[in-house]
Amino acid sequence: MTPIGIFDSGYGGLTILREIRKVLPEYDYIYLGDNARTPYGTRSFEVVYEFTRQAVAKLFDMGCQLVILACNTASAKALRSIQMIDLPQWDANRRVLGVIRPTVECINSVTRTGHVGVLATTGTIKSGSYPLEIHKLFPHIEVAGMACPMWVPLVENNEAHGDGADYFVSKNIAELLATDKEIDAVILGCTHYPLLLPKIRKYMPQGITIVTQGELVADSLKDYLHRHPEMDTRCTKGGNCMYYTTEAEEKFVDSASVFLNKPVDVRHLTLE
Repeated sequence: MTPIGIFDSGYGGLTILREIRKVLPEYDYIYLGDNARTPYGTRSFEVVYEFTRQAVAKLFDMGCQLVILACNTASAKALRSIQMIDLPQWDANRRVLGVIRPTVECINSVTRTGHVGVLATTGTIKSGSYPLEIHKLFPHIEVAGMACPMWVPLVENNEAHGDGADYFVSKNIAELLATDKEIDAVILGCTHYPLLLPKIRKYMPQGITIVTQGELVADSLKDYLHRHPEMDTRCTKGGNCMYYTTEAEEKFVDSASVFLNKPVDVRHLTLE
């Protein structure tokens, strides 16, 4: 089996996997969550790079030819180094892709004012990756970012529908919009955030488009495989999906059900 690898620091990547499997159900997948060392958002570039590098190496060892970093922090802090430094040494025919580029490619068609907001983890905001990638493609677009450090803990502690979520979601949205009154599109730059969509829609003013990542990444992957038949033929198509975690299996099963709305079988592994 030659599955497509999906890596995340925790559970948020399950929202990406879910959308990918809707669009490309025939492929085989391995999902790897480094739940024992989450969150990545507050860690340094060096640590995130090393942890992500270990995970990609593990997925390659497990037979993956293509790995998706379904994590904005890993995409922001580690993707480029892995592509430029590690892949040529490991295997120049394998590929590692991220979630930021597919997200920003659509943004020019979404905004009318040319003013875009980004809600993300502290690490992703500090990295400057979204403004950087947006300006590569669309130099005229103004980008404002706001870190939302409590959103991931709310989701992972199953508090996405509680009163605490109302407080932090409304607070961070108001803070973002206060930085630029012309924002008319907001990117949810963390894969956990779709689970907060009911609250986000509640507090986001009408007329502002909310951009989520799952469908964009799934469509981008489909297009990538179409444009690279040499990679597509190497990916097996048995419709299987295996789950691995660096945390206790029981904890992963409980939390994963929140993201996937169904139980999963998971195995434990160690990254080093």
